[in-house]
Amino acid sequence: MKTKDGEAKQKQFAHSRRQDAVVSVMRTANYLRHFSSPVFNQFDITSQQFNVLRILRGAGLEGLPTLDIAERMIEQTPGITRLLDRLERKKLVRRERPSDNRRQVLCYITKPGLDLLQELDVPIRNQDKQALHRLDESEIEELIRLLELARGDHPATMLRPRI
Repeated sequence: MKTKDGEAKQKQFAHSRRQDAVVSVMRTANYLRHFSSPVFNQFDITSQQFNVLRILRGAGLEGLPTLDIAERMIEQTPGITRLLDRLERKKLVRRERPSDNRRQVLCYITKPGLDLLQELDVPIRNQDKQALHRLDESEIEELIRLLELARGDHPATMLRPRI
């Protein structure tokens, strides 16, 4: 038996509306990835690579240490070094060790990385608009507010400045 939105109806087990909310957020995240994947595929990058480039663009000329990038990622990844290796091979980022702290690695977005993000700006904006077309501006603001409230200041999801 299917519900009105085409989902298979499941037997009801003891659960809470909180569980329903968590599952709904996870399903929505998957729905949103559905829209962005073709854009990223067209430009031969992954969503994680895009996220790193976006973070570095927001950092400006000062760059960011590798660990700061890892902390700001939307999806936490243990393989930040490999991710940066791939972006460096594509000449989209560069890394340097400061002379005053040889243990630290600073990462910077390159001109080709900035150019790629500029090319992606309009397609990403369009896919965001398409993905959330059912919501008006006030509903989008409320959605953002509620999601930020749900995340709170949990260490894994500290609220970061929007980039």
